[in-house]
Amino acid sequence: MWEFSLNVKSDKAEVADFLFENIKKNCQFMNGIVTEHEENGYISILVAAPEDFCGQVQSLLERLITQIICTDFKYEFLERNLKIPMHDKIGMTAFKKALLNFDRETDKFLVLKNLNLASSLYLDSFYDFRLTSLKAKWTELVSLANENRVYLISNDAFVDLLKFLIDNIEICEDEIDVVENEEGYKIFLEDQTDPFYKNVVFNEEDLVSSIIDLAPQKINLYCHGQTGAISLLEKIFDERINVCTDTTLVKKL
Repeated sequence: MWEFSLNVKSDKAEVADFLFENIKKNCQFMNGIVTEHEENGYISILVAAPEDFCGQVQSLLERLITQIICTDFKYEFLERNLKIPMHDKIGMTAFKKALLNFDRETDKFLVLKNLNLASSLYLDSFYDFRLTSLKAKWTELVSLANENRVYLISNDAFVDLLKFLIDNIEICEDEIDVVENEEGYKIFLEDQTDPFYKNVVFNEEDLVSSIIDLAPQKINLYCHGQTGAISLLEKIFDERINVCTDTTLVKKL
């Protein structure tokens, strides 16, 4: 049996829960055993799998650890270090989300380059001591924004920078549909098997955040009017936006 211990500080219980649930769910198809216990300020996720499935389990762990570092850890880094003028809530959410996704493939590469799944990994120590090049990269990005904070007081300049960041995020979806109803907004992907987007109604802030995550090439808007979220999306995604005047849902929705 191949065995591995992934250790997360107890104050990051949500991160540990996410990792445990996803590892356990996927390892059941690989005859793996996944347990969890808390001791001495750490939550330890213990994984055991037959040698035949070792490579698959390691790939799963690499993907999940990279995801956590490049989302949760990076977001905490941005929250601590970003010092720019406050804009409206939707705009600030969009800006942080754009920074979070900016050059994400390089972020993932730097994590994987330094990741070694030998027998155990302490996630916070790995981040603090092995990912100095990644944090230096994030520091440069935040410093660029902070150094231009006077310029970013202007709403037009703020939107211009946001649009630049959006334009340089790698495309993840070819086309999505955004439909407004009486409850809020729904997002429909070309691959409608995704249970998350299929079943969720978004408010304005979460809509903008999710669309930046999806980084689509084309956005079809089926909306009733001009809200703050829709106005911002039209500015920062520009030519990728297709405003559909006929709000009757097309057959594929």
